[in-house]
Amino acid sequence: MTLTLRNCPRLMLGLLAAVALTAASAVCVPAQARVFVGVGFGFPFFGAPLYYPPPVYYPPPVYYPPPTYYAPPVTYAPPSYGPGQQSSAGQMCYAQSYSCPMDRPVASGAACYCLGNGGQHVWGRAN
Repeated sequence: MTLTLRNCPRLMLGLLAAVALTAASAVCVPAQARVFVGVGFGFPFFGAPLYYPPPVYYPPPVYYPPPTYYAPPVTYAPPSYGPGQQSSAGQMCYAQSYSCPMDRPVASGAACYCLGNGGQHVWGRAN
């Protein structure tokens, strides 16, 4: 004998109950549980409410713009020759880390240039 739903009304009733329970649980709204965890005192506290001042405000830092004019770098005087020593090179141009002889005389302290390693002009002062 084979079992079918028509032959077994108990099985059919059980399946119908399971389908009804499943449908009912799908429609239900989940519970809204509230939990409070805290520390309490055994007596009521009636006191003046505490006043908390607002936080201290610090203004933003003051911005000072850079100067509009940049002074030229400080140049140092060439070493002076003591008495009895003569410079045989004539006038020299001292440009940053370069020093070179000048091909024509100019006033002392006038602007001059030496050729750098790449052939660029490096400006300096004449002695």
